[in-house]
Amino acid sequence: MASSEEDGAGSGSLEEKEKGRKRRLGALATAWLIGYNIAMTAGWLVLAIAMARFYMQKGTYKGLYKTIQKTLKFFQTFAVLEVVHCAVVRTSVLVTGVQVSSRIFMVWFITHSIKQIQNEESVILFLVVWTVTEITRYSFYTFNLLNHLPYFIKWARYNFFIILYPVGVAGELLTIHAALPYVKKTGIFSLRLPNKYNVSFDYYYFLIIVMASYIPLFPQLYFHMLWQRRKVLHGEVIVEKDD
Repeated sequence: MASSEEDGAGSGSLEEKEKGRKRRLGALATAWLIGYNIAMTAGWLVLAIAMARFYMQKGTYKGLYKTIQKTLKFFQTFAVLEVVHCAVVRTSVLVTGVQVSSRIFMVWFITHSIKQIQNEESVILFLVVWTVTEITRYSFYTFNLLNHLPYFIKWARYNFFIILYPVGVAGELLTIHAALPYVKKTGIFSLRLPNKYNVSFDYYYFLIIVMASYIPLFPQLYFHMLWQRRKVLHGEVIVEKDD
């Protein structure tokens, strides 16, 4: 009997320790996510202010990208952590991965690498869309984690994208299209035969494939967001059918 009671006490103690550990991890994860989202909201607000100030002072968007590129690169690259966050928050790794990787690709492998297109109107178009989207999104996450979500931010989060998302995609596609002549002329990122690796890679045709990939991916992501909007704003219970 004594042995049985001691085993039981030991088991209970381990369970309590495990529960305490999970609570601490949960609190730490929440604190990290709140800090991360506050920082990202502030970063995109800084970008918005910088873009507005530049245009008011210069009266043109020419040279705007060069002015804000360091801040843009930092905060957009920092967003790669959101893929890691999928292990903590209930969100799709695939959807998050596609969105983050496409943004990083646009920043580093298009606008950063092909400087001739940095003054294109399409670049400013997707930058403005990204900025409004991210300020809304990160402020939504912040207030939601603090359990104090204003309805306007919730409404903006699930309504702005209806217009902004297609416009942003159009800006990205037009920017890639504008880059194609320079890519073809310079051969940037391309690998020609013969070479010691005995492989070839043509960045020009790769970009064409990337543009074509928007055709199947955009509707999937857009309808996923519409599904989220219906569920959150209208409280619809949508039953997903098994494959």
